[in-house]
Amino acid sequence: MRKLFTGILLFTALALTCAMLWNVTARIPSTLYFRADQIQRIDLGVPATGEVRAAFFGWNESEDSEDVVALDLSRPVTMRPAGQDRYDMEVRLFGFIPLKKVDLRVIGDEELIPMGIPIGVYLQGKGVLVVGTAEFVTENDEKAEPAKDLVKAGDYLMAIDGVALNGKDDLIRRIEESGGKTLTITVERDGSMREVEITPVRNQGHKYKAGIWVRDNLQGVGTLTYVDADGKFGALGHGIADVDTGTVMQVKGGTLFQTKIVKLRRGKHGDPGEITGRIIYDEGFALGEIRENSDLGVYGVCNDAGKSLATADAVPIGLKQEIELGPAQVLCTLEDQVETFEIEITKVRLKQDGTGRGIELKVTDPELLRRTGGIIQGMSGSPILQNGKIIGAVTHVLVSSPEKGYGIFIESMLEEGNS
Repeated sequence: MRKLFTGILLFTALALTCAMLWNVTARIPSTLYFRADQIQRIDLGVPATGEVRAAFFGWNESEDSEDVVALDLSRPVTMRPAGQDRYDMEVRLFGFIPLKKVDLRVIGDEELIPMGIPIGVYLQGKGVLVVGTAEFVTENDEKAEPAKDLVKAGDYLMAIDGVALNGKDDLIRRIEESGGKTLTITVERDGSMREVEITPVRNQGHKYKAGIWVRDNLQGVGTLTYVDADGKFGALGHGIADVDTGTVMQVKGGTLFQTKIVKLRRGKHGDPGEITGRIIYDEGFALGEIRENSDLGVYGVCNDAGKSLATADAVPIGLKQEIELGPAQVLCTLEDQVETFEIEITKVRLKQDGTGRGIELKVTDPELLRRTGGIIQGMSGSPILQNGKIIGAVTHVLVSSPEKGYGIFIESMLEEGNS
């Protein structure tokens, strides 16, 4: 009995220790940005010590120096980093239990033009995205599914017999012209390449088929978040994903188009509402070139037409540790011009630096609530401003309470856009 009791105590102590470690680690961000040569403050409030090279503060001449400075992270820390560079901060619980490394990035002053205009996004896929496989009836009235268990939803078809594919139509043509010969298809799955052999079969229409449902482009409507001095833009704050697979499409290019808002559907409990826009697919209405579609947004370079739509001056960026709970503003277009609406920042999740949910917000503006019910689909990418700085962008709505939503840190968007 004594051994059992001792075992229970040890197990309980271990469980509590693990829970505490998880809780502390969850409150420590993986990356922190700082402005060079400016006094800044961080308040993580964790019982831990952070060790960073003295060069971070410019306290020695040699970049190779191993001298370190210990920071008490249980209290607010005021610091003045020197020079633009990257450092690691070793975080130790109670000063001796290793927890994690934090990437410290010292940057110069940076300004962005907050946009808030509706955009249409056309993406050309890198390869051909597999949506699924299907069974069909052959010319002999038999059932066939040549691609079954060889490819799956989310795969990218890159080449046939070593020759790169040029879109969905090229895939269909080369399968139909195969004559029933086995094709070696290069497939990208989860970032790695593999080859599979598929033998097309003739259907009842006497055409060779492989039984693969595919897609090679995507379109969507959202909001342009920012443009920098060089014309580089960030939008949406989350990627455009295939509706069938949920896969954020890898792209080889795309175009940003001007969009005209034609309808608003108010959000309500269980229904997030929607902005419906008409994308003007015409070269004369192109606003820029898309170069990346990622989990953290759509990025590229605006042309002169895109840059000319700015209605605000450039403002400084606000780092996540500078965000305050309380009043803020969101810029978005509901009709034909950018408007400013009041919101409230209700929570800041410093740890959520690589996601679109670092900022929790609530719409407080009576006019926005009257017209939309809160955050609605299509507002993704609407820039969030506080104290004269751009701090992030709206990304998600809380479906059960459409007046509430989430936002991404602007530094996360900038990091993704500059990668």
